[in-house]
Amino acid sequence: MNNIDDIKRPSKEEQKAAMESYDALAATLDQIHSEYPSIEIEETNERIKIPLSALRLLAKILKATSQGKPISIVPIATEITTQAAAEILGCSRPHLVKLLEMGEINFTKIGKHRRIQYQDLIDYRKKMKAEQRKLLTEIMKADEETGLYDS
Repeated sequence: MNNIDDIKRPSKEEQKAAMESYDALAATLDQIHSEYPSIEIEETNERIKIPLSALRLLAKILKATSQGKPISIVPIATEITTQAAAEILGCSRPHLVKLLEMGEINFTKIGKHRRIQYQDLIDYRKKMKAEQRKLLTEIMKADEETGLYDS
């Protein structure tokens, strides 16, 4: 896995090419009925079979790239270091280690090193986002009841 600092924003040229490619691919995806369609590489005239799910993922990548968003692909079963996990969550490594030791996020220990499944980290982040939304809703309701917030 590349370091998160190595991920760059797409250039304007890349964004434009991605937008054109996305529009063409998105229009074509609705017409594909095979689970393994063939695509042709124009420069080499080579035809390759590709899973439809991979083409759908490519469409998502092209859309994000066209919007100028940097992209990183991480296999779900990837184990990551505590430093990488902290960067993904946007917290310090010591805080992440505290979360691990409190049992908030599953991890395995290899010698003295902790490793976290990427999916466990994403599940934790989703849980925290849902909790934040719930608390914000409760605060807004309390403010409405006391007249501090007009809906």
